[in-house]
Amino acid sequence: MAECLRKIRTLAVNSALDTLMGALAAVVAMGLCRYPGDTSLSWWGLPVLGMAAIVIAGWPFRIFQQHWRFAGRSDFWRLGWACALAGTLVMGGLAPWWGPGAVAFGVAYAMAAFVIMAGTRAAYQRWRYYRNGRDTARRRVILLGDGEDASRFLSLMPDMGGLVVGMVVEGRQRRPGRRLRGVPVLGQVTDLPDILSSFHAEDDLLLVVADPRFRGERLSTVLRMAQATGTQVRCMPDLSGIARSATAPLHPVRLSDLLNRPAIAPDGQGIADMLRGRCVLITGAGGSIGSELARQIAGHGPDQLILLDMGEFPLWQVDIDLAEKAPDVTRHLVLADIRDAGRMERIFARFRPELVFHAAALKHVPMVEENPCEGLLTNVIGTRIVADTAARHGVTAMVLVSTDKAVNPASVMGASKRIAEMYCQALDVDARNSRDSSAMRCVTVRFGNVMGSTGSVIPLFRHQLECGGPLTVTDPRMTRYFMTVSEAVGLVLQASARGVGARADGMAALLRSGGVFVLDMGTPVRIVDLARQMIVLAGLRPDRDVQIRFTGLRPGEKLAEDLFYKQEILQPTDCPGLRMATPRTVDLAQVANIMDALTLACRDGDGARALALVRRLVPEFAHNPHGVATPDTAGQIDVERNAS
Repeated sequence: MAECLRKIRTLAVNSALDTLMGALAAVVAMGLCRYPGDTSLSWWGLPVLGMAAIVIAGWPFRIFQQHWRFAGRSDFWRLGWACALAGTLVMGGLAPWWGPGAVAFGVAYAMAAFVIMAGTRAAYQRWRYYRNGRDTARRRVILLGDGEDASRFLSLMPDMGGLVVGMVVEGRQRRPGRRLRGVPVLGQVTDLPDILSSFHAEDDLLLVVADPRFRGERLSTVLRMAQATGTQVRCMPDLSGIARSATAPLHPVRLSDLLNRPAIAPDGQGIADMLRGRCVLITGAGGSIGSELARQIAGHGPDQLILLDMGEFPLWQVDIDLAEKAPDVTRHLVLADIRDAGRMERIFARFRPELVFHAAALKHVPMVEENPCEGLLTNVIGTRIVADTAARHGVTAMVLVSTDKAVNPASVMGASKRIAEMYCQALDVDARNSRDSSAMRCVTVRFGNVMGSTGSVIPLFRHQLECGGPLTVTDPRMTRYFMTVSEAVGLVLQASARGVGARADGMAALLRSGGVFVLDMGTPVRIVDLARQMIVLAGLRPDRDVQIRFTGLRPGEKLAEDLFYKQEILQPTDCPGLRMATPRTVDLAQVANIMDALTLACRDGDGARALALVRRLVPEFAHNPHGVATPDTAGQIDVERNAS
């Protein structure tokens, strides 16, 4: 009710002011024109006629509904057409008395009305800026984009339209001095340092990246240019964010904007068909990947969500989040260890899940190096227990979340994930090549690092920045693949839908040969560059405000990770962002026998014997327990030669 009254009050005030300005425009026109014929209307009739003309002409163009504070170019165009119509109405009203002389008065009236009404709106905007302490003589906005981007900015940010002094563009056909959608072109992106330096030091410069496709290395370069001149950089929100909000705020450059890859949206319909009405079990549900899996799966209408984890606090956190975002989804919180076969048996017998997403694992490379038997028990034996139990209880499909560290592994963690892949591959090959259509499918999805995951380098850098530095990087040559956690999980679900539904196409043939899904991670990112970008995003200068210190490789680490073996030929799929690899497979009985021996060795705490068994399954395992940077740490192993 209060909002409705406020709108009525605003409409009434605007109507009254514009009507009075219509009368004032008639008085001004009287001073500009000579009146032939009857002048009895000069002192009282003409102002009344001017008011009536504005009222009649204003409604079709909705000038009384304009917000003066946010009036933009389109509003002034509508105001101009309304004044032209009002002038025409005045001409028609005076024609019986003045004849041809009414034309001159009508034109003068229309011009005076536009100048008065537009000037009043512009003056009000200027007064608002001064009243809020914003010196428009000093504030300057430069847009980075093209004509469409400039139009989008001006329409979504009308209160900043008067601050735009120009734009920088890509493409040599856009020469300085030209105007795009009314905004002057200052130069190319490569000229940005000179453009920014040309403004006075006291000017408050703001560089707005209006092109949503401008990201990755190009955005990193612009960020460095702006940082050298002390210019702030902001990005326009995407259209989906604006649709959910009444405002369109600019936001600082985010670390995800600097990834060297475009974001890929998965096929929501195929994922929904796989999940809707199903009972879904997620292991490791309290972790970064597991919790995001829970959030995205909950959005597709499952019948039940079984959230399993060892830690009560992370499990409680994801439950609180889902209670707000998906309160209608039935959830069960299960505290359990995937290495406990009896506990897993009881859980599957009670809930009867139809789909299992296996994200539980020990992932911290140096910590697993320090505790190899625990890492192997969780990542290898735990995966086997979950897979075998799921198959016995009629689960439709199990999805294994794997890692790029499983390719040419140099760490116990990487080797353990490769063995988990091999076991799930063997189960899947047997199921797909059997005549039993109800046999459980095992879908393996491999990808690299996700930004901001628990224990990853980004939270570490953020903590070190809060402490004033230095930022610690193991080696200046180290590179890693990165992807946002939400996009990675979306593609995991997409791969799951394709892997479960594949029947007779080329993808099904690859899966029958032991194929695994590999996410398209783009190009790898140098960790030292990531550290520098985080320093710049914090408004600081690398090597001056915050130092970067190199500490050397840690146990089990490699300089670079691989997403697939060099002997594999990556096969494209019909889904953007998804590819398939066909790594070496082993016989199910063979891998099961070695895993039996591995279980006994790990439970006895015999690390040396356990690692010897690991090498039998993963001959390409080039263990790097001391963190020595060798050619092998970059994944340069001839897998087929070692396998033979």
